[in-house]
Amino acid sequence: MIEKIRKNISNNKGKTYAFKFNGARNQIEEFIGVINETYNSIFTIKVIGKYPRIKSYSYNDILINNLEMKEIVLKK
Repeated sequence: MIEKIRKNISNNKGKTYAFKFNGARNQIEEFIGVINETYNSIFTIKVIGKYPRIKSYSYNDILINNLEMKEIVLKK
């Protein structure tokens, strides 16, 4: 299952998504970002917004539904 998630993330590298991260103690963080790089155990997201930064997540975060992603199309 992880391999399928890893392949899907890798195939969508460079695309823009709306992310929702369910953190500890019911803290929810929503942001828009681009899948930046993929590695063996993690992938990085370049956050778009007022304070751009790079965030990293594991493929397990998607598997256990801590990280939700929805593809969006930005108008230029």
